[in-house]
Amino acid sequence: MNVIDLSVGQLGLAATLVIALAASTWALRLEMGRTVLVGALRTVVQLSLIGVVLEALFAVAALPWIALMALVMLLMAGREVNARQKYRLAGGWGFGIGTLSMFISAFSVTVLTLVAVVQPAPWYEPQYAIPLLGMMLGNTMTGVALGLDRLTDAVWRQRALIENRLMLGARWQEAVGDARRDAMRSGLIPIVNSMAAAGIVSLPGMMTGQILAGAAPAVAVKYQILIMFTITVGTGFGTMAAVMAASRRLFDERERLRLDRLATRSR
Repeated sequence: MNVIDLSVGQLGLAATLVIALAASTWALRLEMGRTVLVGALRTVVQLSLIGVVLEALFAVAALPWIALMALVMLLMAGREVNARQKYRLAGGWGFGIGTLSMFISAFSVTVLTLVAVVQPAPWYEPQYAIPLLGMMLGNTMTGVALGLDRLTDAVWRQRALIENRLMLGARWQEAVGDARRDAMRSGLIPIVNSMAAAGIVSLPGMMTGQILAGAAPAVAVKYQILIMFTITVGTGFGTMAAVMAASRRLFDERERLRLDRLATRSR
Protein backbone atom coordinates (compact mmCIF):
# COMPACT_ATOMS: atom_id res chain seq x y z
CA MET A 1 0.00 0.00 0.00
CA ASN A 2 1.31 3.46 -0.90
CA VAL A 3 0.39 5.73 1.99
CA ILE A 4 1.32 9.41 1.78
CA ASP A 5 2.93 10.25 5.10
CA LEU A 6 2.14 13.69 6.53
CA SER A 7 4.82 16.00 7.82
CA VAL A 8 4.51 18.24 10.88
CA GLY A 9 4.38 21.23 8.56
CA GLN A 10 1.38 19.80 6.68
CA LEU A 11 -0.44 19.20 9.97
CA GLY A 12 0.51 22.72 11.02
CA LEU A 13 -1.18 24.05 7.90
CA ALA A 14 -4.40 22.29 8.93
CA ALA A 15 -3.96 23.70 12.44
CA THR A 16 -3.87 27.25 11.09
CA LEU A 17 -7.36 26.69 9.67
CA VAL A 18 -8.58 25.72 13.15
CA ILE A 19 -6.96 28.86 14.56
CA ALA A 20 -8.69 30.90 11.85
CA LEU A 21 -12.01 29.36 12.88
CA ALA A 22 -11.34 30.20 16.54
CA ALA A 23 -10.50 33.79 15.57
CA SER A 24 -13.72 34.02 13.57
CA THR A 25 -15.81 32.84 16.54
CA TRP A 26 -14.03 35.44 18.70
CA ALA A 27 -14.79 38.20 16.16
CA LEU A 28 -18.45 37.16 16.08
CA ARG A 29 -18.56 37.05 19.91
CA LEU A 30 -19.69 33.44 19.94
CA GLU A 31 -17.53 32.75 23.00
CA MET A 32 -16.39 29.50 21.39
CA GLY A 33 -12.82 30.38 20.45
CA ARG A 34 -11.22 28.99 23.60
CA THR A 35 -13.38 25.85 23.41
CA VAL A 36 -12.31 25.22 19.80
CA LEU A 37 -8.62 25.70 20.60
CA VAL A 38 -8.77 23.52 23.73
CA GLY A 39 -10.61 20.84 21.77
CA ALA A 40 -7.98 20.94 19.03
CA LEU A 41 -5.17 20.75 21.58
CA ARG A 42 -6.82 17.80 23.32
CA THR A 43 -7.16 16.08 19.95
CA VAL A 44 -3.45 16.42 19.24
CA VAL A 45 -2.37 15.27 22.71
CA GLN A 46 -4.84 12.40 23.02
CA LEU A 47 -4.25 11.03 19.53
CA SER A 48 -0.48 11.33 19.90
CA LEU A 49 -0.59 9.42 23.18
CA ILE A 50 -2.88 6.71 21.82
CA GLY A 51 -0.56 6.37 18.82
CA VAL A 52 2.36 5.61 21.14
CA VAL A 53 0.24 3.20 23.19
CA LEU A 54 -1.03 1.37 20.10
CA GLU A 55 2.45 0.96 18.65
CA ALA A 56 3.60 -0.65 21.91
CA LEU A 57 0.44 -2.76 22.08
CA PHE A 58 0.83 -3.98 18.50
CA ALA A 59 4.45 -4.94 19.22
CA VAL A 60 3.55 -6.91 22.36
CA ALA A 61 0.17 -8.32 21.18
CA ALA A 62 -0.49 -9.89 24.60
CA LEU A 63 -4.06 -10.56 25.76
CA PRO A 64 -3.64 -9.10 29.30
CA TRP A 65 -2.43 -5.76 27.92
CA ILE A 66 -5.21 -5.67 25.33
CA ALA A 67 -7.76 -6.44 28.06
CA LEU A 68 -6.32 -3.63 30.21
CA MET A 69 -6.59 -1.22 27.30
CA ALA A 70 -10.19 -2.30 26.69
CA LEU A 71 -11.02 -1.83 30.37
CA VAL A 72 -9.62 1.70 30.38
CA MET A 73 -11.64 2.54 27.25
CA LEU A 74 -14.80 1.14 28.86
CA LEU A 75 -14.36 3.11 32.10
CA MET A 76 -13.70 6.34 30.20
CA ALA A 77 -16.82 5.74 28.11
CA GLY A 78 -18.84 5.14 31.28
CA ARG A 79 -17.57 8.42 32.71
CA GLU A 80 -18.57 10.28 29.53
CA VAL A 81 -22.07 8.76 29.62
CA ASN A 82 -22.55 9.95 33.18
CA ALA A 83 -21.17 13.41 32.45
CA ARG A 84 -23.55 14.05 29.53
CA GLN A 85 -26.78 13.74 31.55
CA LYS A 86 -28.65 16.74 32.93
CA TYR A 87 -30.34 14.58 35.57
CA ARG A 88 -28.18 11.60 36.49
CA LEU A 89 -28.86 8.67 38.80
CA ALA A 90 -27.26 9.44 42.15
CA GLY A 91 -24.76 7.31 44.02
CA GLY A 92 -22.82 6.01 41.07
CA TRP A 93 -25.84 4.27 39.55
CA GLY A 94 -25.62 6.34 36.36
CA PHE A 95 -21.98 5.39 35.85
CA GLY A 96 -22.65 1.77 36.78
CA ILE A 97 -25.66 1.28 34.52
CA GLY A 98 -24.02 3.02 31.58
CA THR A 99 -20.77 1.10 31.94
CA LEU A 100 -22.45 -2.27 32.45
CA SER A 101 -24.75 -1.71 29.46
CA MET A 102 -21.79 -0.91 27.22
CA PHE A 103 -19.88 -3.90 28.57
CA ILE A 104 -22.78 -6.25 27.80
CA SER A 105 -23.46 -4.88 24.34
CA ALA A 106 -20.22 -3.47 22.90
CA PHE A 107 -17.87 -6.09 24.33
CA SER A 108 -20.03 -9.09 23.47
CA VAL A 109 -20.68 -7.89 19.90
CA THR A 110 -16.98 -7.09 19.40
CA VAL A 111 -15.87 -10.52 20.63
CA LEU A 112 -18.53 -12.23 18.52
CA THR A 113 -17.43 -10.27 15.44
CA LEU A 114 -13.78 -11.14 15.99
CA VAL A 115 -14.36 -14.82 16.69
CA ALA A 116 -17.15 -15.63 14.23
CA VAL A 117 -16.80 -13.13 11.39
CA VAL A 118 -13.35 -11.54 10.96
CA GLN A 119 -11.45 -14.49 12.52
CA PRO A 120 -7.95 -13.03 12.91
CA ALA A 121 -5.26 -15.24 14.44
CA PRO A 122 -5.18 -14.93 17.39
CA TRP A 123 -8.74 -13.69 17.80
CA TYR A 124 -7.59 -10.77 20.01
CA GLU A 125 -5.13 -9.47 17.39
CA PRO A 126 -4.87 -5.79 18.48
CA GLN A 127 -4.84 -4.50 14.90
CA TYR A 128 -8.47 -5.65 14.63
CA ALA A 129 -9.65 -5.82 18.26
CA ILE A 130 -8.83 -2.29 19.42
CA PRO A 131 -10.24 -0.36 16.40
CA LEU A 132 -13.40 -2.50 16.41
CA LEU A 133 -13.93 -2.02 20.13
CA GLY A 134 -13.20 1.69 19.85
CA MET A 135 -15.84 2.21 17.18
CA MET A 136 -18.33 0.05 19.08
CA LEU A 137 -17.78 1.90 22.35
CA GLY A 138 -17.88 5.35 20.75
CA ASN A 139 -21.23 4.78 19.09
CA THR A 140 -22.74 2.78 21.94
CA MET A 141 -21.68 5.52 24.35
CA THR A 142 -23.58 8.10 22.31
CA GLY A 143 -26.72 5.95 22.19
CA VAL A 144 -26.65 5.12 25.90
CA ALA A 145 -25.98 8.73 26.89
CA LEU A 146 -28.82 10.04 24.73
CA GLY A 147 -31.21 7.37 25.97
CA LEU A 148 -30.47 7.94 29.66
CA ASP A 149 -30.57 11.72 29.31
CA ARG A 150 -33.91 11.61 27.51
CA LEU A 151 -35.36 9.18 30.07
CA THR A 152 -34.39 11.10 33.21
CA ASP A 153 -35.36 14.44 31.68
CA ALA A 154 -38.77 13.11 30.61
CA VAL A 155 -39.45 11.53 34.00
CA TRP A 156 -38.52 14.78 35.73
CA ARG A 157 -40.82 16.87 33.50
CA GLN A 158 -43.69 14.34 33.51
CA ARG A 159 -43.51 13.44 37.20
CA ALA A 160 -47.08 14.59 37.87
CA LEU A 161 -48.44 12.51 34.98
CA ILE A 162 -46.48 9.44 36.06
CA GLU A 163 -47.65 9.72 39.67
CA ASN A 164 -51.24 10.14 38.52
CA ARG A 165 -50.96 6.94 36.53
CA LEU A 166 -49.56 5.14 39.56
CA MET A 167 -52.41 6.41 41.75
CA LEU A 168 -54.92 5.11 39.17
CA GLY A 169 -53.45 1.63 39.57
CA ALA A 170 -50.97 1.45 36.71
CA ARG A 171 -47.80 -0.61 37.14
CA TRP A 172 -44.54 1.30 37.06
CA GLN A 173 -43.76 -0.13 33.61
CA GLU A 174 -47.01 1.33 32.27
CA ALA A 175 -46.58 4.66 34.06
CA VAL A 176 -43.15 5.29 32.56
CA GLY A 177 -43.72 3.38 29.30
CA ASP A 178 -44.01 6.43 27.01
CA ALA A 179 -40.87 8.05 28.40
CA ARG A 180 -38.97 4.78 28.16
CA ARG A 181 -39.91 4.18 24.52
CA ASP A 182 -39.02 7.78 23.57
CA ALA A 183 -35.66 7.39 25.31
CA MET A 184 -34.87 4.19 23.41
CA ARG A 185 -35.85 5.80 20.11
CA SER A 186 -33.60 8.80 20.87
CA GLY A 187 -30.64 6.51 21.48
CA LEU A 188 -31.16 4.70 18.19
CA ILE A 189 -31.74 7.73 15.96
CA PRO A 190 -28.03 8.66 15.38
CA ILE A 191 -26.97 5.22 14.18
CA VAL A 192 -30.13 4.80 12.07
CA ASN A 193 -29.41 8.17 10.43
CA SER A 194 -25.81 7.09 9.83
CA MET A 195 -26.96 3.94 8.05
CA ALA A 196 -29.43 5.90 5.94
CA ALA A 197 -26.79 8.44 4.86
CA ALA A 198 -23.87 6.02 4.39
CA GLY A 199 -22.56 6.06 0.85
CA ILE A 200 -25.01 8.74 -0.30
CA VAL A 201 -24.50 11.77 1.91
CA SER A 202 -21.22 10.74 3.52
CA LEU A 203 -18.43 8.18 3.39
CA PRO A 204 -18.02 6.59 6.85
CA GLY A 205 -14.73 7.10 8.66
CA MET A 206 -13.44 3.54 8.57
CA MET A 207 -14.12 3.17 4.85
CA THR A 208 -12.46 6.51 4.14
CA GLY A 209 -9.43 5.54 6.24
CA GLN A 210 -9.01 2.21 4.45
CA ILE A 211 -9.26 3.83 1.02
CA LEU A 212 -6.72 6.49 2.03
CA ALA A 213 -4.45 3.68 3.25
CA GLY A 214 -4.60 2.06 -0.18
CA ALA A 215 -7.20 -0.68 0.34
CA ALA A 216 -9.43 -1.60 -2.58
CA PRO A 217 -12.82 0.17 -2.37
CA ALA A 218 -14.64 -3.19 -2.56
CA VAL A 219 -12.78 -4.44 0.51
CA ALA A 220 -13.37 -1.15 2.36
CA VAL A 221 -17.10 -1.35 1.57
CA LYS A 222 -17.40 -4.87 2.98
CA TYR A 223 -15.65 -3.88 6.21
CA GLN A 224 -17.80 -0.78 6.51
CA ILE A 225 -21.01 -2.76 6.09
CA LEU A 226 -19.84 -5.16 8.81
CA ILE A 227 -18.99 -2.27 11.12
CA MET A 228 -22.31 -0.49 10.53
CA PHE A 229 -24.26 -3.65 11.32
CA THR A 230 -22.30 -4.46 14.47
CA ILE A 231 -22.43 -0.87 15.71
CA THR A 232 -26.18 -0.81 15.19
CA VAL A 233 -26.63 -4.03 17.15
CA GLY A 234 -24.34 -2.90 19.97
CA THR A 235 -25.91 0.55 20.20
CA GLY A 236 -29.45 -0.81 20.09
CA PHE A 237 -29.04 -3.45 22.77
CA GLY A 238 -26.87 -1.18 24.91
CA THR A 239 -29.42 1.63 24.82
CA MET A 240 -32.32 -0.70 25.58
CA ALA A 241 -30.50 -2.31 28.50
CA ALA A 242 -29.45 1.05 29.98
CA VAL A 243 -32.91 2.62 29.68
CA MET A 244 -34.67 -0.41 31.17
CA ALA A 245 -32.25 -0.60 34.09
CA ALA A 246 -32.37 3.14 34.76
CA SER A 247 -36.17 3.27 34.62
CA ARG A 248 -36.36 0.44 37.14
CA ARG A 249 -34.01 2.35 39.45
CA LEU A 250 -36.42 5.32 39.41
CA PHE A 251 -39.07 3.24 41.21
CA ASP A 252 -38.77 1.41 44.52
CA GLU A 253 -40.10 -2.00 45.52
CA ARG A 254 -43.51 -0.45 46.28
CA GLU A 255 -43.56 1.07 42.78
CA ARG A 256 -43.31 4.63 44.01
CA LEU A 257 -41.57 7.18 41.78
CA ARG A 258 -38.26 8.08 43.46
CA LEU A 259 -37.03 11.36 42.01
CA ASP A 260 -34.76 11.69 45.04
CA ARG A 261 -32.58 9.12 43.27
CA LEU A 262 -31.77 11.73 40.62
CA ALA A 263 -29.01 14.30 40.98
CA THR A 264 -28.78 17.46 38.94
CA ARG A 265 -25.58 18.03 37.03
CA SER A 266 -23.50 20.77 38.65
CA ARG A 267 -22.65 23.58 36.20
